[in-house]
Amino acid sequence: MRKILIVGAGQSGLQLALGLQTHGYEVTLMSNRTADEIRSGRVMSTQCMFHTALEHERELQLDFWESQAPRIEGLGVSVAGPDSGRAVDWVGRLDGFAQSVDQRVKMAGWMETFAQRGGQLVIHGAAVSDLDYFSRTYDLVLVSAGKGELVSMFGRDASRSPYDAPQRALAVAYVHGMGPRPEHPDFDAVRCNLVPGVGELFVMPTLTLSGRADILFWEGVPGGPLDVFRGIKDPSEHLATTLELMERFTPWEYARATKVELTDANGTLAGRYAPTVRNPVGRLPGGGLALGVGDVVVANDPITGQGSNTASKCAHSYLHSILEHGDREFDAAWMRATFDRHWEKTQHVVKWTNAMLAPPPEHVLNLIGAGGQLQPVADRFANAFNDPADLDHFFFEPDRTNAYLAEVTAAAQA
Repeated sequence: MRKILIVGAGQSGLQLALGLQTHGYEVTLMSNRTADEIRSGRVMSTQCMFHTALEHERELQLDFWESQAPRIEGLGVSVAGPDSGRAVDWVGRLDGFAQSVDQRVKMAGWMETFAQRGGQLVIHGAAVSDLDYFSRTYDLVLVSAGKGELVSMFGRDASRSPYDAPQRALAVAYVHGMGPRPEHPDFDAVRCNLVPGVGELFVMPTLTLSGRADILFWEGVPGGPLDVFRGIKDPSEHLATTLELMERFTPWEYARATKVELTDANGTLAGRYAPTVRNPVGRLPGGGLALGVGDVVVANDPITGQGSNTASKCAHSYLHSILEHGDREFDAAWMRATFDRHWEKTQHVVKWTNAMLAPPPEHVLNLIGAGGQLQPVADRFANAFNDPADLDHFFFEPDRTNAYLAEVTAAAQA
């Protein structure tokens, strides 16, 4: 039986550990926190998982909260106009519903499941020196802890990382009491509110420790009017600031947020990081190797909502690469090939995310505007959040965008 060590108990590390476990591998999982500490700690992220990522969880029978979490059936885009109204406002329908589960709920539950199924769970913060030792006793070492010392083993890939500084200041609040969007009161949708030159507000339904909730998530251009959360420590002040900015920049969302309250004292988060792609193979001082997983190797800005989806798809891809490799050595060539297989799909996410962080060109503005008049455009853009590869056909190049819009317009007129 092959022995595998996974360091880091997030979406990718836990999903991969549980997947390997079902195939009879002897898996050790290292986490710097217990399940109870995760469950009682601060929110770790925003997350909206679309159909393909949810299918990967279903394949492993890890969809424990599917019946409890809100079914997200649409994705809407609004663009603020100069008068604080909406220059654009539409919602596209998803072919397969999406869902969001607070990672405190999911990671704690999955960690307990891993232990209950016989996995070896080690609660210990790992350093490079620890991995140097472990690399001699395990067939494969995987690092899925996206922060701290271990990430330094994986060098930044400058050719795939155009930004060397954070492009957004991030601020999250989990709330109860959000009213429905009057445009679609009969179904749930993620709402993406774009404020040109200022940033973005995302509102998404979620399942948290205390049941149904909504996530209010500001992404602010650094140095701009939304970049004001860095010094705020008090959760109530964080929420008050979130709402003040909503009233100023997205009054249509503020109108349904007048009665909200935080889900819990740990329901806020603020920070920033540079979107980065790293080399997948980490070399340890003693000569051993480690393979980076999830956001260790691909850390996107959350502007396109792809973080947990990319982590799930990475775990799915790596699982199949490990299973197919059999009893052969997990050498550096295999590690690079394993990442390259994942990169074939993930490169579309990176390209899209980096494009959305820059001011949109005219053809993209035309495409987003067309979603308000042409429902097929709104639907296709919404479903690109599940399959970003489709964006190559209609989003990035002006000629392709114009041809697509002409085609849809002609079909509508016919």
